[in-house]
Amino acid sequence: MNPIADRVDGADELCLLACTDAAEWGAADLSDVLRQLDGWLARLEQDMEAGLPPPQGLHADGALARQADAIDRLLQDCRARWARQRAELQPAQALADNFDSRLMLLVFGKFNAGKSALCNFLADRFAAHGRPVRYFHLEAGRIVESDERLREGATETTARLQGVCLGERLVLLDTPGLHSVTPENAALTQRFTDSADGVLWLTSSSSPGQVQELDELARELRRSKPLLPVITRSDVIEEDEIDGEIRKCLRNKTPANRALQEADVRQRALDKLRHMGVDPRLLKAPVSVSAHAARAQGQTAAALEAASFPRLYAALLDMLAPALAYKRRKPAEVLLHHVQENVLGAIGAEILPSIASLQAALAQERERLQQHKTGMLRTAWRRIIPELPALMEQHDGNLPALCAAVSRLVQHAIHDLLAILADYAMPGDIAVAISLPPMAPDHERLHAALQGAIRRQLDSAFGERLEHCDAVLSRLADGVEGLKGRLQQCGQPLQEIARELRTQAG
Repeated sequence: MNPIADRVDGADELCLLACTDAAEWGAADLSDVLRQLDGWLARLEQDMEAGLPPPQGLHADGALARQADAIDRLLQDCRARWARQRAELQPAQALADNFDSRLMLLVFGKFNAGKSALCNFLADRFAAHGRPVRYFHLEAGRIVESDERLREGATETTARLQGVCLGERLVLLDTPGLHSVTPENAALTQRFTDSADGVLWLTSSSSPGQVQELDELARELRRSKPLLPVITRSDVIEEDEIDGEIRKCLRNKTPANRALQEADVRQRALDKLRHMGVDPRLLKAPVSVSAHAARAQGQTAAALEAASFPRLYAALLDMLAPALAYKRRKPAEVLLHHVQENVLGAIGAEILPSIASLQAALAQERERLQQHKTGMLRTAWRRIIPELPALMEQHDGNLPALCAAVSRLVQHAIHDLLAILADYAMPGDIAVAISLPPMAPDHERLHAALQGAIRRQLDSAFGERLEHCDAVLSRLADGVEGLKGRLQQCGQPLQEIARELRTQAG
């Protein structure tokens, strides 16, 4: 018998060991959910492949046409990227062989939170009861098994991920800050964290519940993984007289002090999860422990009780059910995460903003068109009317020649001013033909008649072209709005799929 195990009553401990030994997570029937997810992706693929309607009536090198084409290219690029990302979901074979049959708990906490100390202590307890314990770490992107305990220290000794296998069914992943891993370990570290079935959030009792730390866990928590806050280092150093000498002794904090800290951490964690949009039901009741005090006092039954380890064992047991439920539905969760994070993430962060930018440009262009007619009429009028007296004098008595000359003047003015609409493909040239009925040789009446004919020609020419441009913009705007609406609504069915997954698959 193990001498340490002999000194411990261990009912809670033995229950935890028995439950982890017996843990079974036969795959749930996920076929219906996976089929729904694949169908959702196929429908989105069709919408994306259709893209925007061709911007007919716009020159390809115009600003609006180029902006619309950029969105079509973005849609194609996203589809290709999503296909690559889905292919990357396949686990590394070495990792699958070593760890996919185990329940993984991510041990997260900032520097000096006591992550390694707690992992080592639990490893000692499993070993004390004859369970196999295997340590490992990542090195140059590879899993390296080792007989060495996890590194502990008052300073952050490494930015590597390390872990320990407890028995045959449980793995604790002792992580550095998730953004501080070395580049060569980044991909495998991400695979480990993706594979975790639950999260132990360790926070030191010297400054417990720094909830901003949870921001780094947002990705995991939004995946509906259970969260257990563990307040570590729940001890104090006191002076005591021993054999006539004043000595410093490590003692557990009082139950009242622990209860206050646990209640405070729970409330602030709940508030933070709600703010993050995470289901607060994922939060388990916090537990305060002191691995150092339990070890210093010999790991007896009384020492473990005083250090609150029976409560930690009970919390871990309570966490096993939701963690195992997550494990069972993980194949569908992985695909759902891909859709929510990669697909919907890109739609929200890249595609919809690009569409909104094009819509703003279209609205601005339509407003500009409304202002153009007045401006072009005014400019053409100021250019043409001052020329009339000279033309009337030049063609005095020859009304057809005068009308032809004025027609050419008006046509040139229209042609020059329509250059402002160069981005648009116009249906054809405008033919200007000013004609007047024979009239008495009255200079003022003739001048007024020419002005009226010119205004009608300008109104007709500019009005026709601007209506054509507005129709071009209207068709493109309708297509853009249709695509935007489909993309904005595509996330709704996923909410129902996720509810079904987490309800039926447990």
